[in-house]
Amino acid sequence: MRVLVIGANGQVARHTLTKLNEAGHTPVAMIRNAEQETAVKEKGAKETVFADLEANFDHAFNGIEAVIFAAGSGGHTGADKTILIDLWGAVKAIDTAERLGVKRFVMLSSMGTVDPDKSERIRHYLVAKKLADDHLKRSSLDYTIVRPGSLTNEPAKKLLKLEEEIQVRDNTITREDVAIVLAEVINQKTSYGKTFEILNGATPIQQALGKL
Repeated sequence: MRVLVIGANGQVARHTLTKLNEAGHTPVAMIRNAEQETAVKEKGAKETVFADLEANFDHAFNGIEAVIFAAGSGGHTGADKTILIDLWGAVKAIDTAERLGVKRFVMLSSMGTVDPDKSERIRHYLVAKKLADDHLKRSSLDYTIVRPGSLTNEPAKKLLKLEEEIQVRDNTITREDVAIVLAEVINQKTSYGKTFEILNGATPIQQALGKL
């Protein structure tokens, strides 16, 4: 399957390129400039496409069968970039997929999006993610929304806690484990129309996903 990874130069997204490649998919990395091309190809991108979420990016969807939206404005930017990338960029990607007939869409979101008012420090970020998620839920796409907790750079543990909303947030999750989940659900029809939160836990990833 030709999978467009939007925000392919991000930390989780780079792991996702590797996992998609290992699973036999054709990951297509959507990046903003040529300086990022070598890095994403080293991580497993079979193809690259240059596009900017703040402009028109219809061309990035040519021949695409599925989308993973993993773009984020990053912690070093202000609320304005969060709105433009995490909210408006996501909304445009959803609308473009719907308009061009790309039915499968996986959204990398965030834990805490259920109620952004519980977090003052990153409330603007969680509001943007929630509004983007809600827009995806209203679409006609075969969507899955994955909401990880706090991310670490440790090697994958391949063990999850997976719930619609995790009440006891007693752990973190590695970026590599999030990438494994994103790559696994691409072909998993039981994940269509599902939204769930993930942390590292005690259940093997495939077993946890098998309960969806």
